[in-house]
Amino acid sequence: MQHDVIVIGGSYAGMAAALQLLRARRSVLVIDAGERRNRFAAHSHGFLGQDGADPAAIAASARRQIETYKTLRWIDGVADAASGCKDDFTVTTRDGAQHRGRRLLFATGVSDRLPAIEGLQPRWGVSVFLCPYCHGYELDQGRIAVIATGPMSLHQAQLLPEWGEVTLFTNAAVAPDAAARADLTARGVTIEDSPIARVDGHADIVLSDGRRLAFAGIFTTSHNAPASPVAESLGCALSETPFGTQIATDEAKQTSVPGAFACGDAARVPHSLSLAVADGAWAGASLHRSLVWPDA
Repeated sequence: MQHDVIVIGGSYAGMAAALQLLRARRSVLVIDAGERRNRFAAHSHGFLGQDGADPAAIAASARRQIETYKTLRWIDGVADAASGCKDDFTVTTRDGAQHRGRRLLFATGVSDRLPAIEGLQPRWGVSVFLCPYCHGYELDQGRIAVIATGPMSLHQAQLLPEWGEVTLFTNAAVAPDAAARADLTARGVTIEDSPIARVDGHADIVLSDGRRLAFAGIFTTSHNAPASPVAESLGCALSETPFGTQIATDEAKQTSVPGAFACGDAARVPHSLSLAVADGAWAGASLHRSLVWPDA
């Protein structure tokens, strides 16, 4: 069977795209590995109508809704390879099965590579965050740490005083010049240059000199890359962002490979659940248009 569209990645962006196509009565295959990027978080904030909801519950509800459409097929599995061209793509899953589609959509999300600091990874999404709009309010204007990873961390430290009292830990990852230090100081940011030994407790930072500083939450910037290499292996071009790499697309969300599209965190910055859903909806509409007007 050849599907109109194969969607690789069934999280928020992928389901939002699938919904547009299903409502146009197109046949859609979703292949999902079950690894939502926000699976470590207990609450999702800033998504209209779902503020404070469990992100797993949001995803489960969305899946139940799209599964009411008869032209959907869903596979819980991993897409390992994609080949072919517009109107004749083949996706191979880990079990060896091959699936054919006229169009492809990569909604794989991204991986997060955090600074190599003991205790940081286990707290990701719990007391260590990326997005202040998603998690800043709940810190109740408490003390906030920013662990630097590069120049973007200065921007993060400038923004976060909106949510609490900020300390920037340069941690040998960034060296603010005099102007940057003056700007941060004017915003009430404390700059700490001592190296970090580890993170423990709820959000305690232990420095190499033995000092322990307690915080309501920690923010840092992860290095991102598409969570799956399948788009790149098909030949889709990648582009650099301040946060890492993403799948390059045009305004209609089409990649450098005709007939292959990408959306969500894997294909845009900045990242949030709301933005992923919006990007997916637009990608779904664009995919449908490409089927209706294939030569446009």
